Amino acid sequence: MRSRRALLFDLDGTLTDPKPGITRSIQYALEKLGEAVPETDDLEWCIGPPLQESFAQLLGGAERVDQAMDLYRERFSDQGLYENAVYPGISDVLVAMQAEGFALYVATSKPHVYAKCIVEHFDLSRFFTGISGPELDGTRREKAALIAYLIDVQKLDPARCVMIGDREHDVLGARANGVATVAVTWGYANPGELSAADPDATCTTPAALPAALRGLLA
Repeated sequence: MRSRRALLFDLDGTLTDPKPGITRSIQYALEKLGEAVPETDDLEWCIGPPLQESFAQLLGGAERVDQAMDLYRERFSDQGLYENAVYPGISDVLVAMQAEGFALYVATSKPHVYAKCIVEHFDLSRFFTGISGPELDGTRREKAALIAYLIDVQKLDPARCVMIGDREHDVLGARANGVATVAVTWGYANPGELSAADPDATCTTPAALPAALRGLLA
C-alpha cells in the first residue's frame, strides 16, 4: 500500500506573518546588550533562518549569541509569539488539502515549544498531524536535519512529500532529503533567493498552492 501523501509547511513567512514579534524581540535583545538597534524593516532577513545564525551576524560573531537568545526569548515567549497573523487564504488551503486526504505537518526552524503555541493560538492545530521544530538548545535547527527527523519519526516516504516554504533553506533542506518543494513569495526571501534555490514550483498566492501541490503529488 502506498504511503499517505504529506505536506510539510514552514511556519514563519509561510503560514503566518511573524514580523512584528520577531523583529521587536530582536530589537529588545540588542538594546539590552547595548548594541545599535536596526529598524524593523532592516531585520526582515532574520525571519526564517535559525535565529542563532542571525544574531551571530548582527553581533559580529558567536561570542554573545547565547546571551542574545536568552534576551530574545525573555520578550518573545511572553509577548512576541502572539504579535503574529495568519496570512489571508491559508486556512482555506489547509481545509482543502486536509479534505483531499493529505497529511499536514509543520516543519519550522522556530523551536517547537513556540511553534506549538502559535499554531494552537491561531486555531491551526486541528489541521496538523505533527509540529516539528528544533529544541531550545538548537538541536535540529538546520532545516535538512529537521526534515530528516520528521520523515523518520512520522515514517514518511520522501517521494510522497512536499515542503512548502518562503526561504532558500526550506528548498535546500527538503532537496537534501529527496523531498519536492514549493516556494511561496509572500514571505521574507531576499530578491533572487528563491529562484537561485530552484524549487520545483513557485506560488505567488495561497490560492495557487492546491494546484501546485496536486501536480507534484499526483
